[in-house]
Amino acid sequence: MTRFQIFIIRAILGIAMAVALTHFFYPNANKLYVAGIGIILVGLSYFSEYLRHKK
Repeated sequence: MTRFQIFIIRAILGIAMAVALTHFFYPNANKLYVAGIGIILVGLSYFSEYLRHKK
């Protein structure tokens, strides 16, 4: 898989999880808030990959 495909998969999963989490905990959340949480989730996935491959 290319890096771009991995980014797209992580972005889709990040947005899906952000939507699910905000609808579960904050049903009336703003769309900008959901997008921010999605960006944070994608960033955390790249950070965890960095920590996993760090030697």
